[in-house]
Amino acid sequence: MSTLARAKHQAKAHPLALDAVLALAVLVCMVAGSFVEPRHRDSVSWVLRTPDPLSLLLMTLGAAALVFRRRAPMAVLALTGTLSVIESVTGDPRAPVAMSAVIALYTVASTTDRPTTWRVGLLTMTVLTGAAMAAGPLPWYAQENLGIFAWTGIGATAGDAVRSRRAFVQAIRERAERAERTREEEARRRVAEERLRIARDLHDVVAHHIALVNVQAGVAAHVMDKRPDQAKEALAHVREASRSALNELRATVGLLRQSGDPEAPTEPAPGLDRLDELAGTFRSAGLHVEVARADQGTTLPAAVDLAAYRIIQEALTNVQKHAGPQAKAEVSVVRVGPNIEITVLDDGSGENETQDGGGGHGLLGMRERVGALRGTLTTGPRYGGGFRVHAILPLKNRTPTGEDPA
Repeated sequence: MSTLARAKHQAKAHPLALDAVLALAVLVCMVAGSFVEPRHRDSVSWVLRTPDPLSLLLMTLGAAALVFRRRAPMAVLALTGTLSVIESVTGDPRAPVAMSAVIALYTVASTTDRPTTWRVGLLTMTVLTGAAMAAGPLPWYAQENLGIFAWTGIGATAGDAVRSRRAFVQAIRERAERAERTREEEARRRVAEERLRIARDLHDVVAHHIALVNVQAGVAAHVMDKRPDQAKEALAHVREASRSALNELRATVGLLRQSGDPEAPTEPAPGLDRLDELAGTFRSAGLHVEVARADQGTTLPAAVDLAAYRIIQEALTNVQKHAGPQAKAEVSVVRVGPNIEITVLDDGSGENETQDGGGGHGLLGMRERVGALRGTLTTGPRYGGGFRVHAILPLKNRTPTGEDPA
């Protein structure tokens, strides 16, 4: 810490001691000024004089009052102003008692607002100058009277300037602290959103592949004794589904790696270009899936492409789990103006009418994905049986903060 910074710190830590030093310095200046009297006749010269005891008393009281200028600025100004008026009326020659009033007026101006400074400053200037001109021993136009007017105005102006600068510096500091808090809150928000996104991906991957594994394992157990070839085929599908699950889990968890960790997988996130492959995995599990697309030539943003794939994946997984063994699913992807519309229908019965109602998070994850892209999602049972999932995703998406979610 530098010498200047250390001095400022000590001054802030001991304001009363600093004011005492200031009062002593003002007293020395007033006493020294009271021993000198300017004389203007044939030439400019200075003569020594001895101040009277009343002037010395007034100077001492005025300087002593400055010790408490921070605690009670208005009271100190009233006291020093009264002492200055007494000196202006009775002193001949005068002693510079008004110096203590100028310091007190500066303190008031630097610690209050501007309207108060104007009122108090004008009142102090009027009272001190008017008393000196009207009741003092000198002519009203004497330089000493005009000097009181000038010095009180300087004290009020200097105090107001210091107060304005302090307010400006404080405003800058508060803006900097607010900006820092905003950055920290934004960073926490982004971390929470990223965690939520990764949680949704993990849920979709695990739910999809585990459902396929469960179905194929059930098939293998059912035909193991009578049709071993079909059991082997089912087990091959189990192995393929588990391998796909591990690959997608590795790719998702790889996003959490730090820069110094081993290299993470670079496989791109899945999108609608893998829709046929996704439908094939469900067909191999025994679900009849039909796909219709009317979005040829449409290039989707990465976030929209991934969300569309995950919505279809989760919807078909729910069909596989809840719609029954004879259910059929229809998937359509259509470009409508500035949006891409995803629809998944099935003709299942029974549990399918309350998809995801047993405590799962599939439909909730869909809503969160669509909501993050500022789209809309509609889900519900179909008339006559089955379930419908309909999502509208804007292609030119913006989040509430104006940023591209991709």
